[in-house]
Amino acid sequence: MIQNPGFLLTVLAFVAVIGPLVFVHELGHYLVGRWCGVKAEAFSIGFGPEIAAWVDRRGTRWRIGALPLGGYVRFKGDMNASSQTDPAWLQLPAAERAESFPAKPLWQRAAIVAAGPFINFLFAILILAAFAFAHGESRTPAVAGQVQPGSAAAAAGIQPGDRIVSLNGREVATFDDIRLYAQIRPDEPVKILIERAGRSIEKQGHVGAVQERDGFGNSYRIGRLGIAPGEPVVEPVALWRAPIVAIKQTGQIIRTMVETLGQILGGGRSVKELGGPLKIAEVSGQAATLGIESFVFFMALISINLGFINLLPIPMLDGGHLLFYGVEAVQRRPVSPRVQEWAYRSGLAVLLAMMMLVTFNDLSSFGLWERLSGLIG
Repeated sequence: MIQNPGFLLTVLAFVAVIGPLVFVHELGHYLVGRWCGVKAEAFSIGFGPEIAAWVDRRGTRWRIGALPLGGYVRFKGDMNASSQTDPAWLQLPAAERAESFPAKPLWQRAAIVAAGPFINFLFAILILAAFAFAHGESRTPAVAGQVQPGSAAAAAGIQPGDRIVSLNGREVATFDDIRLYAQIRPDEPVKILIERAGRSIEKQGHVGAVQERDGFGNSYRIGRLGIAPGEPVVEPVALWRAPIVAIKQTGQIIRTMVETLGQILGGGRSVKELGGPLKIAEVSGQAATLGIESFVFFMALISINLGFINLLPIPMLDGGHLLFYGVEAVQRRPVSPRVQEWAYRSGLAVLLAMMMLVTFNDLSSFGLWERLSGLIG
């Protein structure tokens, strides 16, 4: 087993992951805001008490907060860090009002808000493209090289040499597609369409469930069909095609997130599987001990997570703002301030509840509650 990193490395790795990703996210808002002629009054990495700050020649205050759990860009006309509109923007002189966020057309406001998540995806795509160019693309055929005795695949009648065509109607092109599909669906029924000796055959079965441990002792329950691939195939990736491969991989990761979230909301997965900042910190330290490539790849995954979470239609998040803009586009007038205020309060309550839940889960995964109960009992 690999030794877990110490507290100091974990903290440093967490800051090294979150700090740049938050900066990249806010930079997206800032750059598009500038392009649209909106004045940025503050650009903050982190919340809470100010550790360091300076003001540039455009009057933007760049600051570093003590709590490295996020950031914000406060544009002229914003009332607070969550970009609620300050009613006082209408009282500004005409020249200042023209460079405020609320004065801009709907499409520009939407572009500024969407730029944060978009640049997080772009950042991840650049990393994944570099990995694809350096290491090639896994193109191992979706063919069963071996079938594990007693496995889900064996129970369904899969034989070595069978080509897996689709799983529950979803086409699979490579063996990685099989793995990605099965690993988030333990114990779920599955209809397997195979090709055997030129004939299409449909098999019914259940994805197997296995408990696995990684090198750090973390335990996971994942789905397995119980088949092994044949000879691995890795194809070189030309420089021009690397972004295409990276976009495809990013799309697969986002689809997995959407499906996993749907399973949790639908009751198919436990909310205990949700992790928060403490878990990210722990995995950041572990990724750092595995080398620079593992650490950078982990950054790409967290960047995609950050972009995805921010697009959720929850007021306070970018997705909540975009939801309001969508309503505004349909009804041709902004959502009323009263409704927005109610929505922001509700969104804040949801986020705080989520933060408490994932922190509880994180502490539970560290064994804190078991230790406390041991002390009491």
